[in-house]
This record gives sequence, C-alpha cells and structure tokens, in this order.
Amino acid sequence: MKKLLAFAVVAGGVFFVIKRNKDAKAEADLWREATAPVDTHVNGASLNGSTPASTGAGQN
Repeated sequence: MKKLLAFAVVAGGVFFVIKRNKDAKAEADLWREATAPVDTHVNGASLNGSTPASTGAGQN
C-alpha cells in the first residue's frame, strides 16, 4: 500500500512539473507576441488601409 501511495505522489509531482512548465511556456509566448514590434507597412502598403505618407524625396 505504501508503494502505491508513493507512486501516486511521484506521478502527481511529475504532472505538476509538466503542467507548470507548459503554462510558463504559454505565458512567455503570449508575452513575446504582445510585446513584439509591429511592422505596419508591407511592400509600401499600410496594413490599416491608409496610403503611406510621402516624404517628398525624389518628387518634383
């Protein structure tokens, strides 16, 4: 009976560590995504639908 109880405690500890590590990774991924710089222009087109501002360089 003691062996079964010890096995249950060890298995519970392993599952707890695995869950804690998975949750920490998910939190780190979410934080990384939330704080990543946003590229607002792709090939000269703005992602929000507006036209890009011109700098006047090279225009006559």
